Amino acid sequence: MTGYLLLEDGERFDGEVVGAAAEVTGEVVFNTGMSGYQEAVTDPSYRRQILTFTYPLIGNYGVAAQAMESSSVQAAAVLMREGVDRDEPPRAEGGWLAWLRANGTPALSGLDTRSLVRHIRERGAMRGGVFGTATLERTALERVHAEPPMGGRDLAREVTPAEAVVFHPRSVEPLTLAGADELDAGTSAVGPRVVALDTGIKAAIVENLRARGVRLELHPCHTSAAELLARDPDAVFLANGPGDPAALDYVVEAVRGVVGKVPVFGICLGHQLLCRAIGLDTFKLRFGHRGTNHPVKDLHSGRIEITSQNHGFAVLGPGGERTIASDEPVRWETDFGTAELSQLNLYDRTVEGLVLRDVPGATAQYHPEAGPGPNDANHLFDDFLELVG
Repeated sequence: MTGYLLLEDGERFDGEVVGAAAEVTGEVVFNTGMSGYQEAVTDPSYRRQILTFTYPLIGNYGVAAQAMESSSVQAAAVLMREGVDRDEPPRAEGGWLAWLRANGTPALSGLDTRSLVRHIRERGAMRGGVFGTATLERTALERVHAEPPMGGRDLAREVTPAEAVVFHPRSVEPLTLAGADELDAGTSAVGPRVVALDTGIKAAIVENLRARGVRLELHPCHTSAAELLARDPDAVFLANGPGDPAALDYVVEAVRGVVGKVPVFGICLGHQLLCRAIGLDTFKLRFGHRGTNHPVKDLHSGRIEITSQNHGFAVLGPGGERTIASDEPVRWETDFGTAELSQLNLYDRTVEGLVLRDVPGATAQYHPEAGPGPNDANHLFDDFLELVG
């Protein structure tokens, strides 16, 4: 059975239906990673996005439960040059295409993904839809144009938990707040209590913090500053997630209420939210950063790390510029004192991280937990816990 992708500018790409036989719309983006396809589609940051893989062969090592970054597929649909369904590789628990179908995820194989990605790079990420050939193009285009643009969209509420949960280093399953407090009361060996606003946190982030002895509380994204501080946290963590940070004023307000009171650290969307909380602005990138090969320079050590990234928005420089011309640690004067540029993307020279100089806090635009990707930046979790003291 054949189907097609239709972009909002009318460009069409045909392929073979290999996933669920469903029709969806969303923002069409691309990921340049050579592996990690299951981690990518289960990353909540891909919510409401149609994900194009640039690597030509996807599915060659199957799927497994340990590769899940959330409890379900988050991407709206998947586009591939060649999708395969192999379940015989070591550690595979099933085939990729069968898994997509079982999860109700539309997918097309046989697309000219090279041409599609060139089109997106030239014209920017845009809305699109996956349709069966029985659907007329004019009808499909109307549905694509009815899809809300990503700019101004709050998707954190779609992926946040309904209630707070706690991940304890000594427990196998997540606990309720009451259960976690009871467990803590029975032992003196309790690590730092890190309270997170869960805007779509990845499982690999949770496991990296737990591995370092952290008692991690995940709170719904609409939790207030007063409620967070009432948990008596040693630090507040701001997670990754989907959508536009400028649409999350209620989260920004909560973050403003904790900055300066406890150490705060943000990753990806959390980086953008902390920056907005201290008075900085964000903007939408032309086609975003999504892949596992982005070089980032640490401006203090001079070290260059290859990083995993997944975001469509970035932070403006001190003068409102979208890129930073020099390799110097430029500074912003913010509502909470001085913020200093700590890391820079060497592909397009956008802001990749800040350090707050007058209150304890720091950010990273990329994903130090990888999942998938290189582990060059994994040390940032240790750096964050040093802020806790």
